[in-house]
Amino acid sequence: MKPSFLSAFALLFLVVKPVAQQPALSNMSGDSVLKAVTISELEKRMIQHGLSNVKKHIPDAILDIRYATENNFLRKNVYGDFSSCYLQPDVVKKLKMADSLLKINKPGWKLVLYDCARPISVQKKMWDALEMPASEKGKYVSNPANHSVHNYGAAVDLALADENGNYADMGTEFDFFGELAYPFMESTFVKSGKLTSGQVANRQLLREVMKKAGFSGVPHEWWHFNACSRETAKKRYRAVE
Repeated sequence: MKPSFLSAFALLFLVVKPVAQQPALSNMSGDSVLKAVTISELEKRMIQHGLSNVKKHIPDAILDIRYATENNFLRKNVYGDFSSCYLQPDVVKKLKMADSLLKINKPGWKLVLYDCARPISVQKKMWDALEMPASEKGKYVSNPANHSVHNYGAAVDLALADENGNYADMGTEFDFFGELAYPFMESTFVKSGKLTSGQVANRQLLREVMKKAGFSGVPHEWWHFNACSRETAKKRYRAVE
């Protein structure tokens, strides 16, 4: 029995309608695309806070988000299924400038991103995990009661990699809690042979491009850079809980 014209038309409508309702991701850009796909709850919070995905702006940056792994001083993953780098939009612009300056000095070299915006809840886990006096803790982890610039998406932990993706030798690992990581003691350790001139040169290159881009370093960590002070961050941005 031949289907009637009306039945054929109805069948055609059923087939075509779902296709017409599919969102056109090609017409979307940036963080809008991220919202259209499955992402972690933490990443959703980052986007809701107005933070930007750094990889969108610096595609060749190497993501090595250590707190999304067990390769960190906590020895556990405290980010769950979140392993991206998000920062305030104006901070991303500064970081992009630092990346451009790096490539002028070292063509093909890349930024290695260890940690970017960090929730206060993670800040507390890090503070509680350090078994040392509070006066010592403050050298390496900001007291969650006072917040960290990371909590506002205005700080970044990073290193460098060459054109082949090999990490530059910085003299210590990321999150090394000790004097070998102190920038102000580098010349002393070069004289004693505990750091090489090449290792310090890599640190100086990182500092140079970051400072020219508007970041400032800290006394006890060669890898940490702030785009502004904590006081300014509190006035300008919202903290990620």
